[in-house]
Amino acid sequence: MKARAIMVLGTSSHVGKSLLTAALCRIFAQQGYRVAPFKSQNMSLNSAATIEGLEIGRAQALQAEAASIPPSVDMNPILLKPSGAMSSQVVVRGKIWGQLSASDYHLRRVEELMPVVRESYENLAAKNDVIILEGAGSPAEINLKEHDIVNMRIAEMADAQCLLVGDIDRGGVFAALLGTVQLLEEKEQARIAGFIINKFRGDLALLRPGTRMIADRLQKPCLGVVPYISDLLLEEEDSLGLPAINSDSKSFWEPEASSNRLLRIAVISFPSFSNFTDFDALRAEPSVDLHFCKRAEQISYADVVIIPGSKQTVDDLVWLRAKGFEHKLLQHAKMGLIVGICGGMQMLGEQILDPEAMESAGTTYGLGLLPIHTTMKPQKVTSLTTGRLVSGKLFGHPCLDIRISGYEIHIGETTYLESADQFAKLIRAEKSSQISDSFGDGCVAQEGRVIGTYLHGLFDEDAFRHTFLAAARAFYRLSPVEVFDNWQQKRINSLDRLAEEVQRSLDMQEIFSWVGLHYEKPVASTARESLT
Repeated sequence: MKARAIMVLGTSSHVGKSLLTAALCRIFAQQGYRVAPFKSQNMSLNSAATIEGLEIGRAQALQAEAASIPPSVDMNPILLKPSGAMSSQVVVRGKIWGQLSASDYHLRRVEELMPVVRESYENLAAKNDVIILEGAGSPAEINLKEHDIVNMRIAEMADAQCLLVGDIDRGGVFAALLGTVQLLEEKEQARIAGFIINKFRGDLALLRPGTRMIADRLQKPCLGVVPYISDLLLEEEDSLGLPAINSDSKSFWEPEASSNRLLRIAVISFPSFSNFTDFDALRAEPSVDLHFCKRAEQISYADVVIIPGSKQTVDDLVWLRAKGFEHKLLQHAKMGLIVGICGGMQMLGEQILDPEAMESAGTTYGLGLLPIHTTMKPQKVTSLTTGRLVSGKLFGHPCLDIRISGYEIHIGETTYLESADQFAKLIRAEKSSQISDSFGDGCVAQEGRVIGTYLHGLFDEDAFRHTFLAAARAFYRLSPVEVFDNWQQKRINSLDRLAEEVQRSLDMQEIFSWVGLHYEKPVASTARESLT
């Protein structure tokens, strides 16, 4: 039997659609149903790899994790990765499909891709009891509705009951709810089965008159109010969720002699910064003080400087030089620690060649801190990967033979100069586990002070992250870490806490009834008082 469908729509971007979709996936899974997430089109520089070696939006990978299933390319058949103000790389079913302007994509190509969306959805629907769909932005963008491929058209395709989410933390939530519904066509309005208010911080008694009045105006029930949930430790869809990334502070640190101080980690925040969730686990460590830096002076007195992934490697390298980072980095490399991830590693090399104009045609000189050259290629490498460090050392300090894991998403092919030492030996998930399938990754130079790797998600592995922090502190003769964070367990706890809070806040009996499924209220759960 084809799966039932619920769609999570929002009054705007960043109202909490992604996390609420994850919460519903977890709740349905906890109730014993086969459930999967689906977002037909996502726009984000934050992506993830599937076990088949394909690329999807990171939000859908998180939602799959919440549903306790592996991520699949069917969950996000179209991914738009912005390359500038007016164009994006279009990834279709996990592979590069083209580089298009916004107008060309929206006006000419959307209809061409609708069969792909339908096929992906039907693949999921055939294997599951219920699909939780996520919309994008607002369904009431009247200038874009003719070629909609992600909101009401998809709701109709899936015959989905829709839940409209408004964010009260942004202000104007009642106007946003009312305006969104009124701008929809009558048949689309009929699909909105109810609404919720998200990110509430105040007194529910003061909110109740408003929810009653707006429910009367909309002729739609309020299914509940979800409180603002702090310290959730689950990745955001995009960098709007990271206020620290936009910090313009002139300086973050001052000289400090204490051996008990926090380890200072500076992550350079490019205009095309990609996969910013690489650093969530590091940010959560109690022994770390991590900041995203947009000014060269902000990396002063940092212990570790990380050059992260970039969607536009050469453009961001040009930006880095224009902002004065190059001189600071070369000085830091003489005595401090530098890590380059993906595009960051490519920048640390000697040259980036782009003969086919994949990003920026021609040859660009890198920072010269790693003995490597990178050539941009049309084929993107996308893979889940595991392996081991080559040397058994990190920043010159011996470490145990620990496992590392992560995922590759890059178009560059890196070659090593004669003096190069590799960082790790890896095996891709889609390959066999035979040693003959292993390959070298990354590079180590400057007497172990500078490291490069293609692995995103490297710090999510608890054992490696703990070893990394211990080695960095030992390098600076700082006192050993007393308390390490268990990031993997915290993610599980965060997903469970999110699901529990949403269950307590919403009328889950009503939501389950939309798809004709039984809901068994958890014994420990106490629903909040009705607001309508």
